[in-house]
Amino acid sequence: MTENPRSLDSGFASISSSTVDGGVPMIDQPETVKFMEVNAPDPAKVYQSPGMVKSQSAGTILPLQKEGDMRGLLVDRGVGVPRLVKSSSSYAFTTNLNLYTDTKNSIPAAAGAVAAAAIADQMLGPKEHRHLAIVMVSLPARGKTYTAAKLTRYLRWLGHNTKHFNVGKYRRLKHGSSQSADFFRADNPEGVEARNEVAKMAFEDMISWMQEGGQVGIFDATNSSKQRRNMLMKLAEGRCKIIFLETICNDVDIIERNIRFKIQQSPDYAEVSDFEAGLRDFKERVANYEKVYETVEEGSYIKMIDMASGHGGQIQVKNISGYLPGRIVCFLVNTHLTPRPILLTRHGESQYNVRGRIGGDSALSEAGELYKKKLAKFVEKRLKSERAACIWTSTLQRTILTAGPIVGFPKIQWRALDEINAGVCDGKTYEEIKKNMPEEYESRNKDKLRYRYPRGESYLDVIQRLEPVIIELERQRAPVVVISHQAVLRALYAYFTDRPLKEIADIEMPLHTIIEIQLGVTGVEEKRYKLMD
Repeated sequence: MTENPRSLDSGFASISSSTVDGGVPMIDQPETVKFMEVNAPDPAKVYQSPGMVKSQSAGTILPLQKEGDMRGLLVDRGVGVPRLVKSSSSYAFTTNLNLYTDTKNSIPAAAGAVAAAAIADQMLGPKEHRHLAIVMVSLPARGKTYTAAKLTRYLRWLGHNTKHFNVGKYRRLKHGSSQSADFFRADNPEGVEARNEVAKMAFEDMISWMQEGGQVGIFDATNSSKQRRNMLMKLAEGRCKIIFLETICNDVDIIERNIRFKIQQSPDYAEVSDFEAGLRDFKERVANYEKVYETVEEGSYIKMIDMASGHGGQIQVKNISGYLPGRIVCFLVNTHLTPRPILLTRHGESQYNVRGRIGGDSALSEAGELYKKKLAKFVEKRLKSERAACIWTSTLQRTILTAGPIVGFPKIQWRALDEINAGVCDGKTYEEIKKNMPEEYESRNKDKLRYRYPRGESYLDVIQRLEPVIIELERQRAPVVVISHQAVLRALYAYFTDRPLKEIADIEMPLHTIIEIQLGVTGVEEKRYKLMD
């Protein structure tokens, strides 16, 4: 924990995201603190030398490894949760998720900390807090919609029923997509009324969805004036809790890039053949918003300030409490727009794979031994110019052996990346389970997502222990190669590709195949490389 004396004197507490444990800031708050300011790390300070790499999560220095060296930094983590300090201040973090049983599907499809918080919090807090509205605030081209979509994906993956409501889509349906910059002028009463009308429509749709079982609505619009935000707060009274999420960007290069991307991709300019004309119109629209823009000071809010560049930045938090809002803050602290690839692959075929047995800690088969050599050649060629890339494995020998021939990159072992725990079924074949444990076999076939092996895990349990892995993958600014297991990689892949929870257990994750997930400002792109049959 690092403290900024100047910030403390002015009523701010300060934490550094380099103190993250499992991707989660450890937050100590004085009772009188009303704000928090979170400073993101400068990535230039992360890597110390060509031969050494610092793991900010574990706080250790790991030498680069030679071929065949199975040693690695062991990251032994479970589900990451904030360390919360009790405070009498109304602004302190608490542990209430504010869910009630009288709402349909009020318990999230989750396990571990998420489910525990949901059950405990049914009896706590104001009734309207059973639903949470994250209301975006931003000038255009500041990463607002990108952040909204990313947060939606994260919360869905954790098991929270979350939906993204984009007000721009309502506007285009109601008024068409060919509105000029004049439509967005604050001194255009017809335009102001039309935009407020569609905002109300979208908000009411969100409330209706919440009443049918939705938990978190992401309300995506500029919402750039106090008048608009006050309107939304009145609509929310007694119906849901609002947290404003403001994205602020002062980097002119990023803004210019985002504006150009907007002209290329937005339906508002789909029928504009002259790119430069569209560019002039959109910049005029932005100028109209800038004239009346008012930063958030009211209610509960999270401000992301210059977080997109990947060169530091900060998050300010005011009047935030509850388990889920706390998770959202922890996630946002670690997000950025730096493009980089994440490579996912299963270990080489193991001896247990050949014999059809689940779990265990067996060595590689002959085919697995061949794959590890092919994988090493692929990785060294693909990442030859990426000095800061690293290799993550589980603590099981089949992944460690698969990573063995890869040289020139640090290797980190995560217990969280271990295969799903099959409990008493570990080492058995599915035929043996069917014959000797028919009830367990049928239960698994009926619901693979929620089925928990006796004394073992379910897919939902795996998702919960993988949250620190996701947080760290989001924080990383260099490529990462993840060598893990089928169930674990299904869960990771589902996160990045926004696959529904119900599909996770059936996602195809073949042996001897590399899935490259490219992260960047345009979203997620996927490539597959099959190195062996």
